[in-house]
Amino acid sequence: MADPRAAARRPKRGRLTRSADFDRVFRRGRSFGNRHLVLHLFPRAGEPGDGTDPRVGLSVSRRVGGAVERNRVKRLLREAFSPLAERLPTSVDVVIVARSDAHDLAEREGLAGVSAALGELVDRAASAAAKEGS
Repeated sequence: MADPRAAARRPKRGRLTRSADFDRVFRRGRSFGNRHLVLHLFPRAGEPGDGTDPRVGLSVSRRVGGAVERNRVKRLLREAFSPLAERLPTSVDVVIVARSDAHDLAEREGLAGVSAALGELVDRAASAAAKEGS
């Protein structure tokens, strides 16, 4: 029997996995931050597959906590990003960096808190992308 959670997961191609992709987003993209997270955004213009959903990469360092805490923060970030991705322009690469306070937020408020913090950054990034496009 198929795993019912599998449908809710982002497909592998919707994720950034290569180091070169992360470097490109960090060096040439724009960043938006708050106390808990930093969102880096870079358009993928001219690449095959334009018009696709945003690809997301996560960076959660050991400053956030041990392996269990880091994996929990990453899972919450993926869950929170999924419904927010439609607010961003298509064909962009996004890297979300969790600051050390992200673990405290995840413990204190769970998915709702992470979604709120990430939603604030996504809205700021979407409005900046709309201004650049016009």
